Amino acid sequence: MTFKLGLTGSIGMGKSTTAKIFAELGCTVWDADAAVHRLYMPGGAAVAPMQAQFPEAIVDGAVDRAALKDIIARDPSALPRIEKIVHPLVGEDRAEFRRTAESDILVFDIPLLFETGGEAAMDAVACVTVDAETQKQRVLDRGTMTVEQFEQILQTQMPIEEKRARADYVIETDTLEHARAQVEQILAEIRGKMADA
Repeated sequence: MTFKLGLTGSIGMGKSTTAKIFAELGCTVWDADAAVHRLYMPGGAAVAPMQAQFPEAIVDGAVDRAALKDIIARDPSALPRIEKIVHPLVGEDRAEFRRTAESDILVFDIPLLFETGGEAAMDAVACVTVDAETQKQRVLDRGTMTVEQFEQILQTQMPIEEKRARADYVIETDTLEHARAQVEQILAEIRGKMADA
């Protein structure tokens, strides 16, 4: 029996770091963002359909994320058209992972898990969380976006309070040690339930 655990949270809450902890503790992790990167690379499954719809988004045989951002900024109706191409391909990538992964607990690192209804395919969901000030500081410390861009992304994501309320497990990522202790506890609980099943 394999247990499917969804891992979600808002930007800057420590999801990627928490996913690494799950991997270190013997879980196999599927990363939605990494899947999109694979699809956008030269030869990736998204390149040809994107080229047909948005030729200006293709640079050196790959889908250019910056170009996509510009397209969406100019024409908000482009986003659902992009999603219509990318979401089914991401779904195929995830299905392939499920077929081939071999650990007892599979972790699905999906930022917009609740927003896309993805929790329905999971056995449980863990949500990472941290206070708003720490979240903002982490994002701005990356040096990849402005305060305005950060605020815009927050607007597209479900409020963290709602994600926490809907999750089966909540992981506070205030420190690495605290996050690891909580992940260990969650895995012990899941593995205990699996042994009893």
